[in-house]
Amino acid sequence: MHQRSENLCRQLYRQRWFYGWLVLLVAGQLSCRQAEEVVVPKVEVPPVVTPPVDVTVTLPVVYIGSYDGKLYALDTLTGLPRWTFRADTSIQSSPALAYGLLFVGTNGNSLYAIDATTGKQRWQFKTGGLVYSSPTVLDGRVFVGCNDNSLYAIDAMTGRQLWGYKSDYGFFSSPAVANGMVYVGGLDGNVYGLDAATGLLKWQFTTKNYILSSPTVVNGTVYIGSNDMSLYAVEATTGRLRWSFPGGAPFEASPVVTNDLVYAATINGTLYALDTNTGNRRWSFTTPNGGIRASPVVANGAVYIGSRDHSLYTVNALTGARLWTYTTDFDIYSTPVVSHKTVYVGSTDMRFYALVATTGAQKWSFQTGGVVLSNPVLAQKSAIAGTYPTISGGK
Repeated sequence: MHQRSENLCRQLYRQRWFYGWLVLLVAGQLSCRQAEEVVVPKVEVPPVVTPPVDVTVTLPVVYIGSYDGKLYALDTLTGLPRWTFRADTSIQSSPALAYGLLFVGTNGNSLYAIDATTGKQRWQFKTGGLVYSSPTVLDGRVFVGCNDNSLYAIDAMTGRQLWGYKSDYGFFSSPAVANGMVYVGGLDGNVYGLDAATGLLKWQFTTKNYILSSPTVVNGTVYIGSNDMSLYAVEATTGRLRWSFPGGAPFEASPVVTNDLVYAATINGTLYALDTNTGNRRWSFTTPNGGIRASPVVANGAVYIGSRDHSLYTVNALTGARLWTYTTDFDIYSTPVVSHKTVYVGSTDMRFYALVATTGAQKWSFQTGGVVLSNPVLAQKSAIAGTYPTISGGK
């Protein structure tokens, strides 16, 4: 009996020692976790940007990409190429001009920087997916979305990646940059507001479907369409909704804002002019025979917009009354660029056109080797008239 008591005491002692040790171990782990949780996060240091070189391109040329894998510099008077750059594959992205360079994405998972005067490659940045998005350039940084689920910030002078932001799906939308922020729509249905220097997320606004439209930022408001059939106006600093407009069909084209009106088109072929403060409709214009996936341009008191019924329409910017129409041989997805005298636009009939801005009469056309979905940009920025969406390259 005495021996049993001693054995029981020894077992209890061992158990007390084991559980005491276990409690101390768990307490130590908890204290470590607590210490890890209260560690002050490090401050994100913006990557160093190479100071950009200020270069003015004076050539009288208009630049346009094609599905034949070429970027063309066409003389604005004759329509003949001054130079041609061959990329790795087809070009759907629209070029952006800055620092004497053209920045353009390709369906070969690349972003190029090309000398705008000579057509020679400066650098090539490889991504993990197709680059449908068109680049936006500001303060030495090139911002572009990609089908590999990333939005990239690239050093404009060197092609070095500065930062990348990952989403659940890719980015077809082209980014807009304003007041130190980058705004972009995602295929996951979210509108993102990111710090332009670091790529840190400031806010996101969720729509009910994927987004192909690119944002336009004016007077502290981000305007963007969604495939949930609504156009949204959200606060640029917070992402809070100001108003939404139901268009009855998806908004895939990008909106344009000028003179207290936002112009936006749906894929069923209706162009709306809405009050920027309230979202109330001022007027609408519907193309007779096709939908709209090109974005509008407002210039010379008119709205210029291409349609899938093969036509470029020009309507009065204040009333929506039709002024003139020019018809190509196939659909127009390209957003035009406009000077005071000429409208330049591409078509999926594989041609690029120069038209008289006031009448629509053809000045010249240029035959490419593929459909033209890319939007043109003029070398002489002083010649550009009007207001454009982000993807136009007009700004």
